[in-house]
Amino acid sequence: MRGLLDHVRPAGPALALGGLLSLLTAAAGLAIPLVAERLIDGLTHDRPLGGVLFAMGTLVAVTAVAGPAAQYVLHRAAETVVLTARRRLSSHLLRLRIGEFDRTEPGDLIARVTSDTALLRQVTTDALVGSVTGVLTLVVTTALMCLLDPVLTGVTLGVLLLAGWVVRTVMVRVNEAGSAAQESVGLVGAALERALGALRTVKASGAEDRAEAAVHEAAESSWRAGVRAAKWLALAGNTAELAVQTAFFTVLAIGGGRVASGALDIGRLIAFLMYLFYLVPAVRQLVGGVSQYHLGAAAVRRIRETESLRAEPAGRAPGREPAALPVPAALEFRDVHFRYGPELPPVHRGVSFTVPSRGTTAFVGPSGAGKTTLFSLLERFYEASAGSILLDGRRLDSWDLRELRSLIGYVEQDAPVVSGSLRDNLLLGRPGATGPELDLVLRTARLDELVERLPQGLDTLVGHRGTRLSGGQRQRVAIARALLRRPRLLLLDEATSQLDAVNEAALRDTVADVSRTTTVLIVAHRLSTVAMADRIVVLDAGVVRAVGTHAELLAGDPLYAELAATQFLEPTA
Repeated sequence: MRGLLDHVRPAGPALALGGLLSLLTAAAGLAIPLVAERLIDGLTHDRPLGGVLFAMGTLVAVTAVAGPAAQYVLHRAAETVVLTARRRLSSHLLRLRIGEFDRTEPGDLIARVTSDTALLRQVTTDALVGSVTGVLTLVVTTALMCLLDPVLTGVTLGVLLLAGWVVRTVMVRVNEAGSAAQESVGLVGAALERALGALRTVKASGAEDRAEAAVHEAAESSWRAGVRAAKWLALAGNTAELAVQTAFFTVLAIGGGRVASGALDIGRLIAFLMYLFYLVPAVRQLVGGVSQYHLGAAAVRRIRETESLRAEPAGRAPGREPAALPVPAALEFRDVHFRYGPELPPVHRGVSFTVPSRGTTAFVGPSGAGKTTLFSLLERFYEASAGSILLDGRRLDSWDLRELRSLIGYVEQDAPVVSGSLRDNLLLGRPGATGPELDLVLRTARLDELVERLPQGLDTLVGHRGTRLSGGQRQRVAIARALLRRPRLLLLDEATSQLDAVNEAALRDTVADVSRTTTVLIVAHRLSTVAMADRIVVLDAGVVRAVGTHAELLAGDPLYAELAATQFLEPTA
């Protein structure tokens, strides 16, 4: 409930207004039977009816106006609650620590933002406002019924209390079924995301049937959970309806006997029966509110679980444009240890090296040596287990996170491209870049000819994850995006793996030019790329094995000589 109220609080004033309008509607409705009793008595005893008819019309008018107004205000407030929850949850997800994200299923997280938050709509209107309105209406109606005839009221309450005990027992099952239903919705999203996220691989492997079976199994699990929840909800609702009907026929039988004996006026019996009918929506509202609360509790729990995932510190937005000639960064690793989890083997075991300001440093080593992880530590996607990393003489963890990343240009190994236009991708890291700056990086990354061939130039859509671009084009887009930021530290992780010889040679020239004003770190397997570096760091089994130039390492380090002879793809000229 605390979690639910936390999400509902921003819409509190609107919900209060909607609740007051609902209570006004209920109050007007509860007054109608009393006016009806006066009307029947007036007709029976031939009394003036002008005032009674005016009161009846006024109450009907109030009900007709306040009722729809209450529904509109409440539903608008509920939509506000959903909007606020989705904003809050999506903002938190975008700031998750990479380690937390690695342990979750993206499809399940998406379901929590879409499906789970949608349940807050019903919980807000039915479980909170509806339950409060239903309880107040039930209490007032019962009090008025007691004033009319205590005997008939006792009979009615006896039947309703018995039904209440049954409904309470059923609600335990509703809670269990609701939790299972929401969990299964997340499983459907996770299964579908796994299949669609690697659709080309699925098709190339001929695994459509297996992927389809996995998604269908998750969907059927969700269906079964939803059916179980619907079964218990139907039982709860029908129990309440049956109780009211039983109470009506019981009151009609006993009340008819009391009218026949002269102990009760016919007008009072009709008023009592009208109040009994008013109990129907009140009971239905109360049962529906409790049911929605139990269903929503599972969604709120999943939302709270997501919000409890650790996020990165917010940091402050960089307050300046990058300098036209950035000051190259100086870097030092001091006895850095790192592992991805306490149960996993170490990736780095005392890594130490120094990168001076300006120039190019390449990292080589066997697969699994920890080369790419160095870049992840520099971006602070992960924190070192021990040791320290210094940038410009300052420990990396003392930098404001957003300021730190604004100084770095990072070209990832798979060169991801986001859905949208080519322009959107280039401006992703620096939306305020000017046209001339864009033209310059397009020429530098050799994308200018591609842009000229595209039907809409920079505004051409690149497709989901850049599927309309070749692998080499995606890499050049990623390189241009990084260069546009004018970084002080440029990280290139296998940035030439999908480039042809001509474009790779051009990129080498570009890196050589950039390294005069920027510190460049490269992870590469092509000897032609590695050999151009000012210094090369050889990693093996999580430690630095050797540091030197290409010629020095060929002569002095057997592992580097072996890599150069067997693993690098292209020999030097």
